[in-house]
Amino acid sequence: MKIMTKKTISGLALSVALISGAQAADVEVMHWWTSGGEAKALGELKQSLAKQGVGWKDTPVAGGGGSNAMTVLRARVLSGQSPTAVQMLGFDIQDWGDQGVVANLNQVAKQEGWDKVVPSALQQFSKYQGKWISVPVNVHSTNWVWGNKAVLDKIGVGVPKNWNDLILAMKKAKKAGYVALAHGGQAWQDATVFDGVVLATGGVDFYRKALIELDPTALSSDTMKRVFDRMAQLRGFVDKNYPGRDWNLASAMVIKGKAAFQMMGDWAKGEFLSAGKQPGKDFVCFRTPGSQGAITFNADQFTMFKVDKAHQQAQQQMAKAVLSLEFQIIFNKVKGSVPARTDISGERFDDCGKKAIADLKEAVNKNSLVGSLAHGHAAPAAIKSAFYDVITAHFNGEFSSEEAVKALVSSVKNAS
Repeated sequence: MKIMTKKTISGLALSVALISGAQAADVEVMHWWTSGGEAKALGELKQSLAKQGVGWKDTPVAGGGGSNAMTVLRARVLSGQSPTAVQMLGFDIQDWGDQGVVANLNQVAKQEGWDKVVPSALQQFSKYQGKWISVPVNVHSTNWVWGNKAVLDKIGVGVPKNWNDLILAMKKAKKAGYVALAHGGQAWQDATVFDGVVLATGGVDFYRKALIELDPTALSSDTMKRVFDRMAQLRGFVDKNYPGRDWNLASAMVIKGKAAFQMMGDWAKGEFLSAGKQPGKDFVCFRTPGSQGAITFNADQFTMFKVDKAHQQAQQQMAKAVLSLEFQIIFNKVKGSVPARTDISGERFDDCGKKAIADLKEAVNKNSLVGSLAHGHAAPAAIKSAFYDVITAHFNGEFSSEEAVKALVSSVKNAS
């Protein structure tokens, strides 16, 4: 994302203080957390800063999974009006680091010991050339399956322990008249399922080779064909109305007992909780069968932009508050994710949260925490889009598995 030259930005930087309307002790925060649960979670951070005398100027940019916010941000930076902090994901953080417009948080990071508690897989995105420029808020993971407990009890199946168990359970659900797999036919949702299937089929080493290192041998392998075969299996369990369906509507199908399962990131849990459902009693959560012990993650972060001296203290107070123990617990209980630091126990979380925290620690210890392709933490945007095109075309029946493998190799090569 080369949006401007460093020289241009340096020239604009001097005008930031003159143009910004924020007060001396304010932080201006750009984000796309506009749903009720997200706004509630963010409110906790606002209150924490208010107690420290730091004001909050809210700049929400709804929609587009953050792409709308990035468009607004480009215009703001070009006009010399960078916000204090911006919600950001994965490779976008590194792209902005390359522009020379972000703050250096090394001082507060050293004081707070971030190097010791933030998983190194997250630090790869939080740091640019050895400097902390961004503060992780959470860890989401995508290799989850959510199931309606009453439906599973009715068809006589427990939590699937392997891929064959999952397929058998879906066959029973379909035969009993349920939608076996609630799904929304959108490219990012197809890719979210793909994340888990790759991990379950080839293991974490294959995931790294194929989706992160983009190794042609792995991309063209029999294992990758088997991944697409399994995606085709799953395609046989979705209902005919799946194209274009939003993810939360698919979650609602499971919540209401119309569908048995949904393969979706842990933000789906927020939908179950908002509907008054309890993990273990009303719904079950488990890793894509075959992927237990490994995690595909994405992490929301607040990337800090350069501000004038009058605003630097407030910015550092915000950075410190985001990674504080208390905020990480409160925020992630509401958001459905888990803390971005490994020194927090699952004591104050529900059953799914406890499992997620334990899984994260296991993955960190085993070096099996890998970035999600679907959510921009495995490869840059152009390559992610190349994967999206092939995965969705195959899922919609345009490619056989053999054709999908060939198309994937070609598309990734062209996008690299």
